[in-house]
Amino acid sequence: MFDFILAMSVIEIVGLVFGVLAVWLLIKQNIWTWPVGIVYIVASLYVFYSARLYADLALHIFYLLMHVYGWHYWLKGGTRTESTLAVSSESQQTLLILLAFCAIAIFISGTLFSNYTDADLPYWDNTTSILSLLAMWLQSRKKIECWGLWLVIDILAAGIYFYKGIFFYSLLYFVYLGMAFMGYAAWRKSYGNEHANK
Repeated sequence: MFDFILAMSVIEIVGLVFGVLAVWLLIKQNIWTWPVGIVYIVASLYVFYSARLYADLALHIFYLLMHVYGWHYWLKGGTRTESTLAVSSESQQTLLILLAFCAIAIFISGTLFSNYTDADLPYWDNTTSILSLLAMWLQSRKKIECWGLWLVIDILAAGIYFYKGIFFYSLLYFVYLGMAFMGYAAWRKSYGNEHANK
């Protein structure tokens, strides 16, 4: 166990700590999820560049932009209960269209990465990355469906990172898996309470 810990870089440890803290704050619907998440993202950019997981690297650049957007949107946008952004739901039709676009994007990007880069696991890496784009968008708008997507992404990412030997991030995504269930339950409760009061 100690060899496993010693093999991890300080940056991976920072990523683990701030990543878990950011998701815990997200479950609690705390605005600090966004700046804490930015620290996690900066650590992740280094880790994924070093591991040649370029789709994950590009994804975390998008995450950085979405964290700035989400921070602003949670402060100022959308339907509000008192001073906070309310949890809401996306229409099934919109979700199906967005998932169809994701499937097409996964095929195209996986093929491009496979043929034109030295990327490892290009289709799997692009699957988690493309689905994460959608999950992050839904999260930034405080849509409850983000948690279902994070559940699928966490399962896939934990396996990819374990295979690549990025053990701290694999552990992180196993932790995220449990937190995705907690997040869905917490947001579902908020969603129910908000709609019961209407």
